[in-house]
Amino acid sequence: MTGASREPLLSVRDLRVAFESQSGSREVLHNVSFDIFPGETIAIVGESGSGKSTTASAIIQLLPGTGHVTSGSIMLGDDDLTLYNQAQMAKIRGREIGYVPQDPMSNLNPVWSIGFQVKEAVRANGIASGKKEIEARAVEVLKQAGLADAEKRMHQYPHQFSGGMRQRALIGIGLAADPKLLIADEPTSALDVTVQRVILDHMAKLTREKGTSVLLITHDLGLAAERAERIIVMKDGEIVESGPSRLILENPQHPYTQRLVAAAPSIASQRIQAVAEDRGVKSLDDLADATPTLRVRGLTKDYKIRQGSFRSEPFRAVDAVSFDIPRGKTLALVGESGSGKSTVAKMVLKLEDPTSGAIEIDGVDVSGLSRKQTFDLRRRMQPVFQDPYGSLDPMRNIGNTIAEPLEIHKVGDSASRRARVNELLDQVSLPRALASRYANELSGGQRQRVAIARALALKPDIVILDEAVSALDVLVQDQILKLLADLQSELGLTYLFITHDLAVVRVAADLVCVMERGKVVEQGTVDEIFANPTQPYTKRLLDAIPGASIPLGGGAAAGS
Repeated sequence: MTGASREPLLSVRDLRVAFESQSGSREVLHNVSFDIFPGETIAIVGESGSGKSTTASAIIQLLPGTGHVTSGSIMLGDDDLTLYNQAQMAKIRGREIGYVPQDPMSNLNPVWSIGFQVKEAVRANGIASGKKEIEARAVEVLKQAGLADAEKRMHQYPHQFSGGMRQRALIGIGLAADPKLLIADEPTSALDVTVQRVILDHMAKLTREKGTSVLLITHDLGLAAERAERIIVMKDGEIVESGPSRLILENPQHPYTQRLVAAAPSIASQRIQAVAEDRGVKSLDDLADATPTLRVRGLTKDYKIRQGSFRSEPFRAVDAVSFDIPRGKTLALVGESGSGKSTVAKMVLKLEDPTSGAIEIDGVDVSGLSRKQTFDLRRRMQPVFQDPYGSLDPMRNIGNTIAEPLEIHKVGDSASRRARVNELLDQVSLPRALASRYANELSGGQRQRVAIARALALKPDIVILDEAVSALDVLVQDQILKLLADLQSELGLTYLFITHDLAVVRVAADLVCVMERGKVVEQGTVDEIFANPTQPYTKRLLDAIPGASIPLGGGAAAGS
């Protein structure tokens, strides 16, 4: 432990948190205790609802709704933060304790430029004065957060940033005042692995050079083990296990910790090798005679980016991309944020028109289809997006949500649609009783199962999965990946799997297509790409997988 011989920077003792409702008080944190020492990084891990974020929010008095601390103490040095009022806490947040939230779209104002919001943080924390000094410091903040062209990015708005870029801006704001403690709540869940490494390396640099402590909230045990000296495992509002990171990984004691270790693809490449061996696709030669269900040839997409009031410049988002996906196989399209992955998916789905190139389904070029033909095509090709809550209508119950594609395409009558909904709920392992409930009543994993059921309603041949598991914790992610594999085997589905998580690719895909700045730089089978990458960019992506290089002993294997 970095600060074992010193007093802790933050000491949490017997912390209890409850939420009030009409039915009474519900306690969600139970006797949580831990210390953070100067210069130390600790990680709190656990699935959604385990109490990780509630613990972080309680420390800085940002509990949502009716949440409040009912007992216990949170000592920052000699001061108990549970006794502070909001005016006193306002002087602590940012300057003493920085905070990086998970969801950038909910935490960046859409009508203010990124630069304005960073400058407001700089000004509020009193770390610069004068227009020029504040401007210079804001640019430096964005550069430190890993944003290229920071001067130009200052004038852009959140909607003009990718999800990863927005998260980097939030991280820059959290670090702007060089706080003593940085609370990072899933700070890299929306980022590709190389950018994740840049951000986490920057946090580590602060820890070493400035004595900054980091409280990392994450569901990724590989990331936690690689970045934190100690891991705290939470379940149902309680700490069930804690200790040195390596010990937690190699010899997890609690059954819940064992499940987390077993479900985390990023920390056990040895374990998931067995999946690849069962896949049966060793090289592209094995697929030489396979007929592609989806064929993309020379796909290109140009945009015009406005530069000032009267001038625009061309921007090539996708540059001559080509790949094949044989029937019943999965191709993973991987790359950093801005590499063009999602733009390819939109063109395949006919949500964007390509500037040039061809998209063929079973040998038929779909680029020039009429509106009616495109409508009919959608029966054969369905999407599953990253955020199931954002893609599900909150005003429709689950049954109507799943039946919606059947209604739009006029398939069957109300009785047959109800029967199909029940069949789909069975297929995605959800109880039929959920048909009468709404999206806000479901967990994240349940919502993603509903999104998959809706995508399967019309019995498509191809499913486009755009970051479909990146927002899920490892246990739910593991369940969804297994579900997708079972459905593919049962129904002969063809998947285009868009992701920045190469650890998931290792488990889920047959083929890999690596994109950088709109171009395909390397492609092959999963075995070929992971065992013998030829391009420096691919090697960089693989090297950046958190925890992949951590050798595991017998304890972790036993836990799987």
